[in-house]
Amino acid sequence: MSTLTKLNAISPIDGRYRNATEKLADYFSESALIKYRVLVEIEYFIALCELPLPQLKDFDKKQYPSLRNIYLNYSEADAQQIKDIEKTTNHDVKAVEYFIKEKLDALKIAEQKEFIHFGLTSQDINNTAIPYSVKDSMNECLLPMLEELISKLTALSNEWKDIPMLARTHGQPASPTRLGKEINVFVVRLQNQLKQLKEIPYSAKFGGATGNMNAHHVAYPKIDWLTFANNFVNNSLKLNRSYPTTQIEHYDNFAAFCDALKRINTILIDFNRDVWTYISMDYFKQKIKEGEIGSSAMPHKVNPIDFENSEGNLGIANALFEHLAAKLPISRLQRDLTDSTVLRNVGVPLAHSLIAYKSLLKGLDKLILNKESFEKDLENNWAVVAEAIQTVLRRESYPKPYEALKELTRTNAHITKESIATFIDGLNVSEAIKKELKQISPSNYTGI
Repeated sequence: MSTLTKLNAISPIDGRYRNATEKLADYFSESALIKYRVLVEIEYFIALCELPLPQLKDFDKKQYPSLRNIYLNYSEADAQQIKDIEKTTNHDVKAVEYFIKEKLDALKIAEQKEFIHFGLTSQDINNTAIPYSVKDSMNECLLPMLEELISKLTALSNEWKDIPMLARTHGQPASPTRLGKEINVFVVRLQNQLKQLKEIPYSAKFGGATGNMNAHHVAYPKIDWLTFANNFVNNSLKLNRSYPTTQIEHYDNFAAFCDALKRINTILIDFNRDVWTYISMDYFKQKIKEGEIGSSAMPHKVNPIDFENSEGNLGIANALFEHLAAKLPISRLQRDLTDSTVLRNVGVPLAHSLIAYKSLLKGLDKLILNKESFEKDLENNWAVVAEAIQTVLRRESYPKPYEALKELTRTNAHITKESIATFIDGLNVSEAIKKELKQISPSNYTGI
């Protein structure tokens, strides 16, 4: 078998885009999943010692750091050792259990090693390890990138707040706006959705083979295992314990998490398409990096590739988020295995999202405002002040003002500053009103 490289990787996440996504390997690689499983098993054992179980009440707490070092000092060699054990067990979580027991043997605390994985099923480990890894990846990678993106858009919105711009509704010239305001629309949309995303708990299942703590209760019926499980998941792991459950987490909050990220990505697709269009309208130029090629055939072209790359990756991410949100909450009876293979792909839509966010930021850094193009577009569309004129005439109780402007704007091939002035001069209104109307132009009719 050849060594995996960027050139022979099947997925572009691990190939072409490895530089953009490499950090996510700390959360979603096979090795990372194993590490998070080890973490949960160790912290669970410590929690049993803290309870304490009768057989663990004399456990030396000075050993806690040594136990935690099993996952804190986790290495690729440890991962390989666990995979080697799995060749015999043919069970990935059981291999983790045996690995930890071997570590306990080495630490001379073998007497209590049967309390590793005590009373648990593999999903108690998977359904805590995976949300733990997702939470870490969001806090350390995805959320900072989204916040950086929002910060960048906020800065551009402020920088361009006074740039008048012809709006377009249905693709047609419409009442003018300001570029900064249009950027701010996306800022506020993203801020609102990010707030909702952050409010979704990272839910975890922890309750034995069918969610009832059966094994725990039959072994120690006098212990309040419900309180123990809540305390372990909510306080020790800083997750949110779902209760009641079957053998697996019901994934409803995870589905909400996927849907929330999908909405954020949809907003960014919308933004990418708008900026792409503005570039095609010559509202923006793009900085050229020496040596880069825009088109293999047309030397003059500088393609908006960063926005296109971002849009494409957001689309892939959303397709996967859609499947995760639709599939994971469904499981036959108390558990089937379809969630297991699907969950192994949880990092994939997050990786495509991360690629998209980085591409978008790169594209934004290349934008050069072409102010002359904005001004030219406004000057060529004096018809858009018709709304302003007819509204002022309504204020003055002028008869049928809308119809008068409709006649002007729809029968003249091209409305200019001069034709608007001529129209105003022909109105049966006071000179003060005519003067007021003539002050209105496409560049200052931008509202509030």
